[in-house]
Amino acid sequence: MARAAGFGVFRLLCLFAVFEAACLLDSGMLFPRESSSREVKELNGLWSFRADRSPNRNQGFERAWYKSRLAETGPVIDMPVPASYNDITQDPTLRDFIGWVWYEREAVVPARWIADEGTRIVARVGSAHYYSVMWVNGVKVTEHKGGHLPFEAEIGALLRKDPTQPCRITIAVNNTLSVDTLPPGSIKYMNDKTKYPDGYFVQSIFFDFFNYAGIHRSVLLYTTPKAYVDDITVVTNFFDDTGVVQYKLSVRDAVSATIKVTLMDKDGHCVASSSEPSGDLIVKDVNLWWPYLMHENPGYLYSMEVRLKAADEKSAYEDVYTLPVGIRMVNVTSTQFLINNKPFYFHGVNKHEDSNIRGKGFDWPLVVKDFNLLKWLGANSFRTSHYPYAEEIMQMCDRHGIVVIDECPGVGIKDILSFGNASLTNHLVVMDELVRRDKNHPSVVMWSVANEPAAEMPPADFYFKTVIQHTKALDPTRPVTFVSDSNYARDKGAPYVDVICVNSYFSWYHDPGHVELIPRQLNTQFENWYGKYQKPIIQSEYGADTVPGLHSDPPMMFTEEYQNIVLKNYHKAFDEKRKQYVIGELIWNFADFMTAQGVLRVVGNKKGVFTRERQPKAAAFILKERYWRLANETGRLPPWTKYPCSF
Repeated sequence: MARAAGFGVFRLLCLFAVFEAACLLDSGMLFPRESSSREVKELNGLWSFRADRSPNRNQGFERAWYKSRLAETGPVIDMPVPASYNDITQDPTLRDFIGWVWYEREAVVPARWIADEGTRIVARVGSAHYYSVMWVNGVKVTEHKGGHLPFEAEIGALLRKDPTQPCRITIAVNNTLSVDTLPPGSIKYMNDKTKYPDGYFVQSIFFDFFNYAGIHRSVLLYTTPKAYVDDITVVTNFFDDTGVVQYKLSVRDAVSATIKVTLMDKDGHCVASSSEPSGDLIVKDVNLWWPYLMHENPGYLYSMEVRLKAADEKSAYEDVYTLPVGIRMVNVTSTQFLINNKPFYFHGVNKHEDSNIRGKGFDWPLVVKDFNLLKWLGANSFRTSHYPYAEEIMQMCDRHGIVVIDECPGVGIKDILSFGNASLTNHLVVMDELVRRDKNHPSVVMWSVANEPAAEMPPADFYFKTVIQHTKALDPTRPVTFVSDSNYARDKGAPYVDVICVNSYFSWYHDPGHVELIPRQLNTQFENWYGKYQKPIIQSEYGADTVPGLHSDPPMMFTEEYQNIVLKNYHKAFDEKRKQYVIGELIWNFADFMTAQGVLRVVGNKKGVFTRERQPKAAAFILKERYWRLANETGRLPPWTKYPCSF
């Protein structure tokens, strides 16, 4: 990717290259939306559940549990979907269970769906951790490797074979991690029979959050016509007050078709239209998509309605799909990150999909609460540490103008075996799936391909060069990063990224207790990284564990006072460099979150500025005061936003 001023020119030349990028995937993954031609039926709620506790965790496959109702092959319990299964019961062995678990539910499918052979019926899972196999009425319909991303299968023909049968959906999910999964892990068998029973094993992980498992996002049935819009790719730009929406449609099962594309503003007025499967929509007096606190009208979205009409020898079909579109442009220079040609400074957070009882299960009240807290803080951005978040969260970011660094599950790549061909192939497929899912979100301004990998290892150069270049080929319009904590001189990935992201915990993991060293060490860090690579830098993690309500003066580690003084010393160094080449600061972490048990963690990671229950620690007010000051310094805010008390 070109540097400095050339980035913008390069971007213009590559706008259509995204349409031709090599991709291992042969179909789209549009978010299911209802329309005049599409229906959506949620299957959330209580499912039958069983963990396969056999020694090899494989009894469910050996005895074909999927061929009959799960309750007929053994005991089952109720399990909510979406939710992690780990914290739902009082059984400690289920909380830490590793292996296959089985879910089942019977769904009532509307008779008109079955009767109309011109209707496709699709079963879709928003995400399940990590390896999943799905059956319908005992017939395998799909499998998927990896969590955090959706998978689906068309099941209409199967249901029509015997319309009298109920639609029984069985999903087996395995949370085992190996050296070539993403994230990686390993299974260790404990063979000392004086200490452990036969077959005893533990799952080792190389990341600092709990390995929650289960069906974490919604399970849906949805319909489309037989001839349908399979995928949409949108790339936006603008010149002066004229916006450009470049689009390309993918249509399935239509020998011949007519297409009508209509772009509408928020009031429903048509601002541009086309009858071609690809092309440019020109928008005069464009309303740009702006980040929160950067403009008086952030998160402006147009609606692009795609209407497909097709026919075969039997029937005529019409499909309607509407995609929200934000018109904006992203560029990077050697010292700045530009959104719509204006310097953008990331003042935000790192998060986790994590909450009490639900684990990583999607929960609308929690999502809305978190967005209210983000806006209260004056945060304009977050990184999806350390995996893709739910699509509904990305849509909230689009609407509210919250900028996103979209990170894949490439966390904990520490073992040299995780740089092998199998791992690399899997990593490329994950990036394919992530870009396919999130490519049209205006809030997504950068891809992150990994977090804190062992980037100094010899295989890392080829590995990350390949992943980064592959991601840029998939989407030439967005910069790419990965997040480093390694020595700047040994980092194998930094030469290939567009933005340097660095995690550091001075006075915590390094020189614990010595907050007076933070400005010196942070300044040295910035100068070393920028001096070597001449690329803008984001401080992608910093912070300190804090037990809420624990106090000490003078400040001591784990107290609220210590977290405050750590933040203040980091902020001094940020202020020295942010007018040069530091383009952002993301606190670790937004809220406390659960981890594996260990002597370094007291019921989870406590680096949040909010508790796990979303109550503020003292540091939240330090951060709020700073973020609103940073926002007000831009001078582009309307008067009502200059007073954070309005939230």
